[in-house]
Amino acid sequence: MKKEKAITMLSLILTVAVLIILAGTSIHFGKGMFEKTKLEELKTNMLLIQAKAREYVEEANFRIGIVSDVEKQQKTSTVRNEIYVQEQGLKETRTIPSYIKDSDGKGYYYFTDATKEKWGLEKLENPEEYLLEFDESNLKVEIYNTEGYDEKYSLTEINGIQK
Repeated sequence: MKKEKAITMLSLILTVAVLIILAGTSIHFGKGMFEKTKLEELKTNMLLIQAKAREYVEEANFRIGIVSDVEKQQKTSTVRNEIYVQEQGLKETRTIPSYIKDSDGKGYYYFTDATKEKWGLEKLENPEEYLLEFDESNLKVEIYNTEGYDEKYSLTEINGIQK
């Protein structure tokens, strides 16, 4: 009798099972990596915007100068309009989204395509998704992503997410 060399049904089933397990594991970890990459890209974009925006908070404070509280309030509005809207192309908004808790005395502006070009952030997709909160009195800039990530919207909240 001649012995034939062939793959048995059992070895074929085992091979397919191992391949399915490997594929499932790869897909699971790959999906997690895509989520982590998306989160890191969002953080990076928000940090770049924040760094650039802080320059203009400093410039606004310089232009406002040391004045009384009444003068400061009047001058702040004028300086904000000059720097943020006219010079930088930000779009001011009076409608504060519900995810922003405390909005007293701060200026809110949407990032625009014009601002994106002026700030050298051409690679940034969907600039309209970013809302900037300027608080010159505390030298603070908070960045919000209107789409959010895991029900978190501000850079401070998103920085706290560990993936």
